[in-house]
Amino acid sequence: MMGRALALARLNHGLTGVNPSVGCVILDAAGHVAGEGVTGHGGRPHAEEIALEEAGNAAKGGTAYVTLEPCRERSAGGKSCSMKLEDAGIARVVCSVLDPHPVANGGILRLRSAGIRVEVGLGQRAAETLYRAFFNSIA
Repeated sequence: MMGRALALARLNHGLTGVNPSVGCVILDAAGHVAGEGVTGHGGRPHAEEIALEEAGNAAKGGTAYVTLEPCRERSAGGKSCSMKLEDAGIARVVCSVLDPHPVANGGILRLRSAGIRVEVGLGQRAAETLYRAFFNSIA
């Protein structure tokens, strides 16, 4: 599923303003695709928001595959992606790489504190290549 999430992220690469293009695939508790999303043009909405909206109640107990760490806070206000994943009842998050941005970083800690299982590193090499310019802009 991370391969699909990375393919989604590549669709809007370079079209999301200062935000990176993120891909997200949500599986329901039975392992079926329930929702997909990619960061919108200009950086909003975030991929997780789109995928969660598409998945609806099927997200409860499911798994989210995300190419970049879900944001801890929102620069534009409102609930962050990590909060929305928790609210949706996601049981597990698989993420390729951590987000070095100081506002976004820490989403994984928030998810783990909420009791959500989190794995980091699946598709890491491909994600690092995809986000090289974004990572360099933060450094």
